[in-house]
Amino acid sequence: MKPVVAIVGRPNVGKSTIFNRIVGERISIVEDIPGVTRDRIYSAGEWLNREFNIIDTGGIDIGDEPFMTQIRQQAEIAIDEADVIIFLTNGREGVTAADEEVAKILYKSKKPVVLAVNKIDNPEMREQIYDFYALGFGEPYPISGSHGLGLGDLLDAVAQHFPEQVEADYDDETIKFCLIGRPNVGKSSLVNALLGQERVIVSNVAGTTRDAVDTPYSKDGQDYVIIDTAGMRKRGKVYESTEKYSVLRALRAIERADVVLVVLDGEEGIIEQDKKIAGYAHDSGKAVIIVVNKWDAVEKDEKTMNEFEENIRAHFQFLDYAPIVFLSAKTKKRTHTLVPVINMVSENQTLRVQTNVLNDIIMDAVAMNPTPTHKGKRLKIYYTTQVAIKPPTFVVFVNEPELMHFSYERFLENRIRDAFNFVGTPIKIIARARD
Repeated sequence: MKPVVAIVGRPNVGKSTIFNRIVGERISIVEDIPGVTRDRIYSAGEWLNREFNIIDTGGIDIGDEPFMTQIRQQAEIAIDEADVIIFLTNGREGVTAADEEVAKILYKSKKPVVLAVNKIDNPEMREQIYDFYALGFGEPYPISGSHGLGLGDLLDAVAQHFPEQVEADYDDETIKFCLIGRPNVGKSSLVNALLGQERVIVSNVAGTTRDAVDTPYSKDGQDYVIIDTAGMRKRGKVYESTEKYSVLRALRAIERADVVLVVLDGEEGIIEQDKKIAGYAHDSGKAVIIVVNKWDAVEKDEKTMNEFEENIRAHFQFLDYAPIVFLSAKTKKRTHTLVPVINMVSENQTLRVQTNVLNDIIMDAVAMNPTPTHKGKRLKIYYTTQVAIKPPTFVVFVNEPELMHFSYERFLENRIRDAFNFVGTPIKIIARARD
């Protein structure tokens, strides 16, 4: 399990800028207005060959709560999730009452805290950091998010607090899968239906599951592990009022799973949060199955299932490779159809294609739809080979990689999918110049 780092601080100290610097790409929206962060708040970073996940708490929107209450709640969510906390302050403004409020919350957390003073853009400003010793977290690290200064020293200090890597030991044949989805779509009930016993607390109050547990079990000679993510450790209204909390939990489970079950509520239908959560499943590169639960509660005729499937395909175009399973965890109806699909997509995720067969398919594709040209230059494809599984990854050796337009890459992906059974798994295509 990768360590989790949270960036905590009052608004407008530069949390999103630092988040983007550490992640290495512009993921959060950055504007000089307090509370503007609305985009992705969780991503991966790497330092000294150690991978970690990082949370930008500015993106945890608590809604209409008063200003200080929002800061407190965002910090509490980060504290619950994080192994190490970066407490970010603003060197130009000095220590403020809001900084002291955040410090009080962090004292109680008992988590390692590394204090960073942002907006120290040149050496002459370094004297401004000394006031921050008063916050009681030891040495403040001067940094500049806008110029990228001091981040190495900061990350060195953060990495010293990373816990030892401990991972549950399962053999390669064991299929690890997790269930993700917004609260109350029936994840716990589905786990119980699969296990055939009441192993997980089930309630109709959103977010009642108290813990995340790996549940190993066997069926027909195949070993499985269910990584259950349904809610856990809720702290009153905080987690019920922020949909992004369920995303944080889901991401930690996705990281460890081979197959991700995106669970939808057939009775309520699709809402925007479902698409966000499904987007994380797709980005992970894991095998994905869309599971429509509570199908027993839907009034239906012979067209209903097809119409619902068309609706899913319209909303989840990025998951066009994911099979859809309709079932009812409550009545156990159609639950027997799920495990064979899990087996299938797991197998497809590890499928290896012979190089000569693969090249025949690619050459046929090029003959059918010639490669694109750009500014008088035509893309030439010399050779293709599969270099990885989970997800299946193909390197296409070409004359100039920048000539590989997205639309042509998509065309090649579709031809590969037509020729081989990659249902349920994303596939990656990498264009590389031939030496």
